[in-house]
Amino acid sequence: MSDTPSKQRPQYRNIDVAQITKYHLPAAGKVSILHRISGALLFLSLPIILIPLFAASVASPESFASLGSGAGGFILKLILLVLLWGFMHHLCAGIRYLVLDLHIGIDKVSAQKSAAVVLGVSLALTLVFAVKMFGAI
Repeated sequence: MSDTPSKQRPQYRNIDVAQITKYHLPAAGKVSILHRISGALLFLSLPIILIPLFAASVASPESFASLGSGAGGFILKLILLVLLWGFMHHLCAGIRYLVLDLHIGIDKVSAQKSAAVVLGVSLALTLVFAVKMFGAI
């Protein structure tokens, strides 16, 4: 028998709703969850939003002009901006995952840096398109 006391092992228990708000998720975890959300957003928006918008835009020149003008113009731009963020984030995170599949940057520090880069680049690209879409440039 050993005289050294055994090290107390951590106990993992179910967490409740109040503890979920205090839980700190690392950047890589946030990128992973947002990658799934953006993929689902893009997939579900295809038959509901994108295909009807495309059909309306190619129906006639008048319907194309009506899509970008009037009261629906701002709301449409906002919806398209959310979809654009989904595409940009899904693209950047997908490239990150392809690089990780090549066993490049799989150590903890590099993975955290690449996750932060994905978040920054996808938001920066979305901001560039938002500025262009809402006419500031």
